[in-house]
Amino acid sequence: MMQESRSPNEGSTAAAPRLARRLGLFDATMLVMGGIIGSGIFMNPSVVANQVHSPFLILGAWLLGGFAALAGAFVYAELASLRPDVGGQYAYLREAYHPAVAFIFGWALLLVTQTGGMAAVAITFARYFSELTHFPLPDWLIASAALGILTLINCFGVRAGSTVQSILMILKIAAIALLVLFGAFAARESNLFGSVSAEPTVPYDSLPSFGAAMIPVLFAYGGWQTTNFIAGEIHNPRKNLPYGLLLGVVGVAILYLSVNLVCILVLGAHDLALTTTPATEVMRRALGERGVALIALGITISTLGFLSQGMLTAPRVYFAMAEDKLFFRSVATIHPKTRVPVVAIAIQGVLAIIITLSGRYEQILNFVVSTDFIFFGLTATTIFVFRRRAATLPGSDTFRTPGHPLTTVFFIAICWLVVISTIYTYPLNSIIGIGIMLTGIPVYFYWRRKPS
Repeated sequence: MMQESRSPNEGSTAAAPRLARRLGLFDATMLVMGGIIGSGIFMNPSVVANQVHSPFLILGAWLLGGFAALAGAFVYAELASLRPDVGGQYAYLREAYHPAVAFIFGWALLLVTQTGGMAAVAITFARYFSELTHFPLPDWLIASAALGILTLINCFGVRAGSTVQSILMILKIAAIALLVLFGAFAARESNLFGSVSAEPTVPYDSLPSFGAAMIPVLFAYGGWQTTNFIAGEIHNPRKNLPYGLLLGVVGVAILYLSVNLVCILVLGAHDLALTTTPATEVMRRALGERGVALIALGITISTLGFLSQGMLTAPRVYFAMAEDKLFFRSVATIHPKTRVPVVAIAIQGVLAIIITLSGRYEQILNFVVSTDFIFFGLTATTIFVFRRRAATLPGSDTFRTPGHPLTTVFFIAICWLVVISTIYTYPLNSIIGIGIMLTGIPVYFYWRRKPS
């Protein structure tokens, strides 16, 4: 556990402020779930149903996606147990391979995967917020205000940011639970139970369609790995972070399967494929227009919670880059009272707002997929490196990945199949995203040669 810092007034020999371990297992679990659940689960069931038209295959796709996420969580849980360092993936790539690989990951996170994604989600929040409140304000202003407020909250300390995140996550779970409960009630009242088995099955030659259905499923399950970024602020990270990963992923899988089952029961596989707003349609059939307003509120809370999680976790990567003298030194600044990397948090918030104002967030979001999954798979390979090194062999208190190496290889294969599929389907966007990522190579060498 990191030592408490002394006051700067104690003299020139006073220790610099350090990150404070103020988060426990509950916080870690809420962060994992908050990093996964955004607005996707309220829309993606129809995207999957467009690809596979059998209830069995629809639920099978979501179940397989849950297994893939759990396999990844197993791997990242062991990595967290072996290397409970701030920065998560950044630290694993740096220690296993080379600082340049880690820097390129952090560079892509800052310019593409994190800030671009946050800008797009912020606009989604703004649209639903405007629909609920009817405020005569433009989407960009509401989105920028939300990003700015969350940036300020997280600058007040990791406990403040985590408390807000946990509250929003509990409200998310409540919104999904209401969707499931009212949907099940509507299905029972309409005598729709049993319709799952009554739906026609898909022909056996539908394997390509099933593969296409897996892409939005895997995207919907993504985000659990970001909790590892904040390992330096979790109590007993060798224990709490692995358990938080596993509990969070299992909890999300249960919620996702429940939502899809209710959507099938209420709408049927055919109508589910026809609608673009399945959660809204389920609530409309259950409660009328009041249900529509209720689910809009749930989506608004869910998107805000997703933003809150990203604002809390990702800046620790930029902080770790600066600690390694690979970024502006001020980014490693820790506020002496709040004990958080305020400059790193502010940079991410400002850049996300700039992308929001530019209107390029949707284009940048298209670059995210191939870049993100390249690093998912690459990070998972580091477990082989760490296990091979005698100095890092796990002790008795270290989490071990069940089924390794089969589960690890399964997760790596899933990640890189997604990359290949995305490059094949969207070659131009993928090339641009990978190109932005590779601009980190000359930037890395610039920082390496820059005097301290």
